[in-house]
Amino acid sequence: MKQETIERIRKFTEDRDWDQFHSPANLAKSIVIEAAELLECFQWSDEKYDLQHVKEELADVMVYSQNLLDKLGLDADEIVNMKMTQNETKYPVEKAKGKAEKYDQL
Repeated sequence: MKQETIERIRKFTEDRDWDQFHSPANLAKSIVIEAAELLECFQWSDEKYDLQHVKEELADVMVYSQNLLDKLGLDADEIVNMKMTQNETKYPVEKAKGKAEKYDQL
């Protein structure tokens, strides 16, 4: 995410004095709630969905995720790259390419 977008999220929270409500547990709950609302966009059809609604719900997930990163003092690039390194080890191309099996079933 661009730094200016991250700063906008932080300012939004700060201007409203909402950090007091942003415990890690509350933010994690909010991420799950918003992710469920995102999933609801596809509840009855995989092809027929409102893209604007999808964008709004996905943005909510991302905003709460950024808030949780801030609360825990984490860097998104650092933790995503850490996880990608783990995934690359668990899912080597030669075993996983074109397959949907979990790593322990490859």
